[in-house]
Amino acid sequence: MGCPGHPVTRHPAVRVTGVTYDSGALIAAERGERPMWARHRALLQRRVVPAVPAAVVAQCWRGTSRQAQLARLLAGCEVEALDDTRARATGTLAGRARTTDIVDASVVEGALRRGDLIVSSGEGDLAAVAAAVGRYIDIDHRPAP
Repeated sequence: MGCPGHPVTRHPAVRVTGVTYDSGALIAAERGERPMWARHRALLQRRVVPAVPAAVVAQCWRGTSRQAQLARLLAGCEVEALDDTRARATGTLAGRARTTDIVDASVVEGALRRGDLIVSSGEGDLAAVAAAVGRYIDIDHRPAP
């Protein structure tokens, strides 16, 4: 039940089948944030391999030795290539959402296609992209327990 005067927001049931990391998750891992690493370990122990769109890797990767933590995280992930099919689907989604942020559009496109939960540092832009095509995505931006 919601607070008095504030309606409870209900979303259609969404079946989450996997996890997609957004750049916020990669940045948290690179900084060595314990909640992110606890979440990643828990997923791998349950044999859930997080997906990371290639555009997210490109946004975060700088190829320096200081990114050892990020390299370690990515070793336990499936980096999804941005091939012609995915590029067109992402571009179509970006156009419908009227955004130029191809990284966010690629995260949402993959998560919608797979039925994934998105782990991110925020949800506003991602949720707006999904809403532009009449879809709801599950986004978790809270630290893991």
